[in-house]
Amino acid sequence: MDFSTDIPIRDLAEQYDLQIIGDDQLRAQGINEIHKVRPGDIAFVDHPKYYQKSLDSAATIILIDQPVDCPPGKALLVTDRPYDVYNQIVLEHRPRRWSGAHIDPSAEIHTSVIIEPGAVIGPDVIIGENTVIQAGVYIGEHCVIGKHCLIQPGVVIGSDAFYYKRREDKRYDKWRSGGRVVIHDHVDVGANCTINRGVSGDTIIGRGTKIDCLVHIAHGVVIGEDCLIAAQVGIAGKTIIGDRCTFYGQVGVAQSLRLADDTVILAQSGVGKDLESGSYFGSPVSPAREGLKQVAFAKKLPEIWEQIRKIRNTEK
Repeated sequence: MDFSTDIPIRDLAEQYDLQIIGDDQLRAQGINEIHKVRPGDIAFVDHPKYYQKSLDSAATIILIDQPVDCPPGKALLVTDRPYDVYNQIVLEHRPRRWSGAHIDPSAEIHTSVIIEPGAVIGPDVIIGENTVIQAGVYIGEHCVIGKHCLIQPGVVIGSDAFYYKRREDKRYDKWRSGGRVVIHDHVDVGANCTINRGVSGDTIIGRGTKIDCLVHIAHGVVIGEDCLIAAQVGIAGKTIIGDRCTFYGQVGVAQSLRLADDTVILAQSGVGKDLESGSYFGSPVSPAREGLKQVAFAKKLPEIWEQIRKIRNTEK
């Protein structure tokens, strides 16, 4: 998430009562989760297990819960509540905006766009030329839809991330979803799909990708160009998928994975690890030929067991 103007970290330190370690002349250009950070961004960390990953990341400014050595050219903002401060910064610079209109006046919609009755277009949405938005579609604030896209009935684009912080009393605090959904040109989204916005970064669907009905794409997912995603696929948050990938029906993909270009996942498979290019099957997945052999062997197990039982009876 980018700020409208750069923010001096001295101002942040004063506003949120933060201790600065490192370069106090830096200015924050945006705020992002650790897997999305860029130079100039603020990130946060609240567990020693992830300190080094955060310090070594592209983030220039890091909200952290205790003092540690600061890398050159960076700054730490120390607070005992880095999650709260992070969330407050997102809320301040991208406050929730509700709209009473079916099409918010602030939306930028090309004159060639077709919008069927019952669609809801939120604040600051951008929709490119020759795109069709069918009946009952919801597009949330700040989302971007490219040119020549087809968004079929009942699609939800820009719903909140399923992202909560567990408190010491075991309850959950909701995190403000300040990110967007960005859909590039020539993308089709099938009926009743849900695409969540990022927590602070963007959920991205690449050019030419085609998505079947009833697919769920979670917060911060990045899908490459010219992918095919069949019905009832679920892709968990922060996973990155390459170009020209194919997911058959009812595939499930776990969070924070990387799938290479030209990956094919056969139907009803479960992906729980990073994958190189190739075809895969099973849950957990293995190379398709191996996975299909395992299924064929499993079908023969009753026959094999019966043969073993007969041999045992003969030996008696």
